[in-house]
Amino acid sequence: MSENCTHDCGSCSANCASREGGAPDFAAKANAHSNVKKVIGVVSGKGGVGKSMVTSLLSVIMRRRGLNAAVLDADITGPSIPKAFGVKEQLFADDEGIFPAVSSTGVKLVSLNLLLPNETDPVVWRGPVIAGTVKQFWTDVQWGDVDFMFVDMPPGTGDVPLTVFQSLPVDGILIVTSPQELVGMIVEKAVHMAQMMNIPVLGIVENMSYFQCDACGKRHYIFGESHLDEIAERNGVSLTARMPLDPALAAACDSGRVEMAEAQYLEGIADALQKL
Repeated sequence: MSENCTHDCGSCSANCASREGGAPDFAAKANAHSNVKKVIGVVSGKGGVGKSMVTSLLSVIMRRRGLNAAVLDADITGPSIPKAFGVKEQLFADDEGIFPAVSSTGVKLVSLNLLLPNETDPVVWRGPVIAGTVKQFWTDVQWGDVDFMFVDMPPGTGDVPLTVFQSLPVDGILIVTSPQELVGMIVEKAVHMAQMMNIPVLGIVENMSYFQCDACGKRHYIFGESHLDEIAERNGVSLTARMPLDPALAAACDSGRVEMAEAQYLEGIADALQKL
């Protein structure tokens, strides 16, 4: 038995040889009206590092390239994807399942905020209920044809990431971080969880990496010098990207106009994802 075993196979990430009949299969079947080719998880070790911004930008980039893009907002208690896209109408369903919302440029979205009477209503649920809701976003939503689905996960290594890794056919994850040393340590927790679940770590995005002065063009490292390269090398991750503190991009997300943003910071990441 693994020393990491919790004695509950439904919520344990340990690969125990002592499981009766081998490891159970928790894979969830997609809705009959879904054809999703690639599923990319976007994770972070802690909150407030711009994970939802990265998720939104990547889906926008893929849509601009003529691909069918979707976002599954798995951050149930802190959903911000609808706000970034300026989408407010509630989701509706028929006997075959739930229909995703569609943004102005055609990005498909599902978020709990699009099911609540008021977007500011708190979600006071326990972990298993939250994890079950995320799973239903995969099984009950009629996603249609999707080339890239980005899953915006809550920070940390709890119930929801575990559910996504076990239930969805995740092709790999991107980890979003910021320059602080503490965050670097937390990033490695996310890396190690993915490794435990046999999920490839495709790349690391460092947000708030620097601020570039409009007047002189000089870069100011407000949160300290970057540790991205050493963290990536230590964990065998070759694909990285740095995003600066960009007031225009932040304003676009806050006003629901992320699809109008001209930020080019993640084009290299998008190139690599297309080659999967």
